[in-house]
Amino acid sequence: MDVTYPAEPWHLVGTNAVGVFLLPTGVAPPPHSPRTKPLRVFGRCIVGVAFFRYEEPSPLTYGEIMSTVLVRDGWRLRVSITHIWVDSPASMAGGRELWAIPKDLAPFEIDPERRWTSPEIASLDVDRVRRAPFAVPVAFTIGQDRDGELLVTPVSGRARLALHRGTWSFRTDGPLGFLAGRRPLVSLAMSPFRLRFGRN
Repeated sequence: MDVTYPAEPWHLVGTNAVGVFLLPTGVAPPPHSPRTKPLRVFGRCIVGVAFFRYEEPSPLTYGEIMSTVLVRDGWRLRVSITHIWVDSPASMAGGRELWAIPKDLAPFEIDPERRWTSPEIASLDVDRVRRAPFAVPVAFTIGQDRDGELLVTPVSGRARLALHRGTWSFRTDGPLGFLAGRRPLVSLAMSPFRLRFGRN
């Protein structure tokens, strides 16, 4: 059965939680596109894991978890999405077909103030969230492989940033098991955010 999804750009509203990890090169997942190279800091790669909850008036409402690697495209910095799951078939189809983002399906249980979880993948138990008093501009680009070419997708908007204090857990036998037992350098959030994902 065909699944329909909105045309780009998607105007997304919601909240998220992000853990930033420094991983040895041999442990970090490779970039989605071989045309990019991981950005290394003291021989380690910068890996992010993020839960998202997209809410009304987003064109689709759903939960999401992804892992990313910060990469170089020449001198330009990009975000490479290496693993990602959503609980919306429309989001999965749109992500794959519009932006070469390798979305799969997974269930979620999300309470942004207490616990984010996808039972077969990871969880975040929140102790405290400290939000900034105002929103700031946010802009970055996604770099994914499509048939051997680098597909670059812009993301921009505004977000109220926050510091998360909590505990990340990853299933050792799960797809993000390479993060099991590791503590993030920092946990952040965009709470709330308004993002424009994609081109006109």
